[in-house]
Amino acid sequence: MSSERSAIILAAGLGTRMKSTRPKVLHELLGRSLLGHVLRSVKAAGPERQIVVVGAAADQVRAHLAEHAPEAATVFQDKQLGTGHAVRVAMEANPDLTGTVLVAAGDTPLLRAETLAELLAVHEKNRNAATVLTAVVEDPHGLGRIVRDGDGSVLRIVEHRDADPEELAIDEVNSAIYAFDAEVLRAQLARLDTANDQGEEYLTDVLELAREAGHAIGAVVVDDPTEVLGCNDRAQLAALRRILQGRINTELMKSGVTMEDPETTWIDATAKVAPDVLIHPGVQLKGASAVDTGAEIGPDTTLTDTIVGAGAVVVRSHADQATVGEGAHVGPFAHLRPASKLAEDAKVGAFVETKNVEIGPGAKANHLAYLGDATVGAKANIGCGVITANYDGVNKHRTEIGEAAFIGCDSVLVAPVSVGDGAYVAAGSTIVKDVEPGDLGVARARQASLPGWVAMKRPGTVSDKAAKRAKGVSGG
Repeated sequence: MSSERSAIILAAGLGTRMKSTRPKVLHELLGRSLLGHVLRSVKAAGPERQIVVVGAAADQVRAHLAEHAPEAATVFQDKQLGTGHAVRVAMEANPDLTGTVLVAAGDTPLLRAETLAELLAVHEKNRNAATVLTAVVEDPHGLGRIVRDGDGSVLRIVEHRDADPEELAIDEVNSAIYAFDAEVLRAQLARLDTANDQGEEYLTDVLELAREAGHAIGAVVVDDPTEVLGCNDRAQLAALRRILQGRINTELMKSGVTMEDPETTWIDATAKVAPDVLIHPGVQLKGASAVDTGAEIGPDTTLTDTIVGAGAVVVRSHADQATVGEGAHVGPFAHLRPASKLAEDAKVGAFVETKNVEIGPGAKANHLAYLGDATVGAKANIGCGVITANYDGVNKHRTEIGEAAFIGCDSVLVAPVSVGDGAYVAAGSTIVKDVEPGDLGVARARQASLPGWVAMKRPGTVSDKAAKRAKGVSGG
């Protein structure tokens, strides 16, 4: 038997029960598509070649593979005539395949690489022609049954719709995941017919045909039946998501992460969380987010493709493609938009929004500010209500705020403009010219008071009466 290993992943169906224009295998599950999860496990299990059978919405699947798994080749199945037909199309398109061929469905995202590796190892050690991964389940309804003889050898796989009452009572079911000897597989695929309830070529029939030809057929029973669960509709997708959530969270807690409420904590399979991180309820870590040691996230926080440094705190906030430095503090109710970079010990507080901004070490914008297309120097202070007016309706412009600068409350910095190191901007100013280092920028009209205006213009009102009482005037 050749030592070569290849994998065929079946992903040709549209999945009509998903009620979607997107093919079923491209629906997402905690950071990856269903197909992406399968491909990752298959690759980690050892096959050197990965061949994906595409059909419905093939262009979408190919585009997805080009971005996320460019090493995978594709084969087009023009008509979906069953699993046997799909594998036959793949084998005919790759006549050089030898050794072991792993076949897996593209909608079984909970498969572990270790399980596939065990399947391949048992298959090759026992020199089987075919080895099927099976599961013992409480409710086998709708699933193919594993029929064994008296000594436990696999005789055949019977689809639910074709099973008799005795076979329907079997609780060991087919996972639709197999290891085959390539030569035997190719020979038995040529013998498949469509004499079944669906009028399709069943890949399961290959096992019975191979056994009748005198070849050894084996089985590996998976320890965790949830690994082989497929997905046909949105409700099943949600059930898989909940299972994967539990798996991810359990592994992270065992690695040293504290989760106050795992049931409301959703962490993508692609995210990374270091030991001694504290996660409060209602947290979502999406995409390539990474949280370093000692950081504190939440409650009610969503981070997408965001890096959080050691010891940082992010409270009730949203961040997308942002970087939060060591010891920095974000929130509550902050919004870090793409390219927001907070250096160590920086602070972005309540109702502050940032985008394409660099906030230096120890700088702070504690509340109610918008900082876009700006650089904020170390230890600068951004007052309440400050706005960098970065957009002129056509182009974006940048604001430069120097080290230890102080921007007073309710000021607008009209870009392009700079405020030098150690400079001040008076509260309520609209700054349109550069403020040099150490200067005070003031851009507001002088205050004027009109004596007796209320008595003249608002006589008899509560304001008029209050003013008269304050002045000791009779009639107030």
